[in-house]
Amino acid sequence: MSKSNAIILTAGYLDSDNGKTAHGLIRGTERFNILGIIDEPTAGRDAGEVLDGKKRNIPVFTSLQDFAGKSKEPAEYCIIGVATKGGILPEELRALLKQAIEMGYGIVNGLHDYVSDHPELVALANKKGVEIIDVRKPKKFKDLHFWSGDIERVHCPKIAVLGTDCALGKRTTTRFLTEAMRKAGFRAEMIYTGQTGWMQGAKYGFIFDSTLNDFISGEMEHAIVQCWDEARPDIIFIEGQSGLRNPSGPAGSEWIISANADGAVLQHEPGRVRFKGLEDYAADVPHPKDEIELIRIYGAPTVALTVNTMKLDEKEAREYAAATERQLGIPVILPLEDGVDALVPIFKKMIEESIAQV
Repeated sequence: MSKSNAIILTAGYLDSDNGKTAHGLIRGTERFNILGIIDEPTAGRDAGEVLDGKKRNIPVFTSLQDFAGKSKEPAEYCIIGVATKGGILPEELRALLKQAIEMGYGIVNGLHDYVSDHPELVALANKKGVEIIDVRKPKKFKDLHFWSGDIERVHCPKIAVLGTDCALGKRTTTRFLTEAMRKAGFRAEMIYTGQTGWMQGAKYGFIFDSTLNDFISGEMEHAIVQCWDEARPDIIFIEGQSGLRNPSGPAGSEWIISANADGAVLQHEPGRVRFKGLEDYAADVPHPKDEIELIRIYGAPTVALTVNTMKLDEKEAREYAAATERQLGIPVILPLEDGVDALVPIFKKMIEESIAQV
C-alpha cells in the first residue's frame, strides 16, 4: 500500500480524549504518511511527546499556513483527528476545513457528520478539484452481507478484543496484539470495526456504527471470511466497540457469537466508575470479573485483561494489575507501558491447537 502524505486537524483537542483518532494515527498508520498536526495549544512540540511522552518526529503546527511555510514535503490530505460525542462536526473545524480545501487539500473525515453533506464545502472541493472521503458513509444495500454461517470454515483462532466501556483503547490494543504476533513470526491480521482502524491501514473490516443493524453480523462474518480466504492468517484479532453493558451503545455479542470467537481479551480502565459521557446516569462500569463471566456465557473464554491506566499513577497501576491477576487467574498487563509480548505464548498455543495447524 503506497502512503498518501497527510496532516491531522485537531482544533485544540490533541491533548484530550476527543483527539483519539489523531492518537491512533500518531501511533502508526500504513495508509498515510503523517507530516504534522495542526493544534495551536501544543504547537512547537512533537505529537508523540504530547500523546505519551514518546518522540515520533511528527511536529505540531499552529496553523495550516504554519505547516505550509515550514514543511519540506507537501500534503495531499487533511484528516479530521477528533472523535466527538454523536459524531458532530465542531463549528471550529468547519472554518479550518474551508481553509484546507482552499489550500488544495483533500479531506478525510471519520465523523458521522459528513463533510459531503455541507454544500459550501462540497462546492469548494469541486472547484479546487480535491477529494472528500467520508469514512463513515454507509455501504449501499447491494454491497451489504447477511450472516450465512460461512464463519464455520475459518479455522484459525479468532480473538475478540472487547472492553468494559467505549473509548478505552481497544483499537490500540488490537493493533499491538497483531504487531506482537507478527514480530513473533506468525501471520496475524486485524479486523477493523471503526473509522480509525481504516485510516491506520487495516485491510479487512467494516465500520460497525455505520452499518444497518440487520447486517452487522453479516458484515462481521464477511470481513473475517474474506481475511481468511485471502491472507490465510495464523490468528485474527477483532477490534471491539463500546461494551456489552454500555447503555448508550451496547456492543460485543456479535464479536463473540457472529464471529464465533475462540477467545477474548478484555480492556478495562480501573479509574473509570461510570460509563463515558453518562456520568450522571446510575449505571457503573462493570467489574472485570463480572464482565468476564458475561463473555463466558456468550461463549468465549477471556484469556487476558489489558489495563488502561488513565487516572492511575504507575505504582497504583502495577498494584492493580498484580492484585487483579491473582483474583482472576489470567494475565493482567499494561499495554502502553509494557507492550503485549507477554501474551504471545497464549496465542501461540491456541494456534498450535487450532484446526488450521492440523
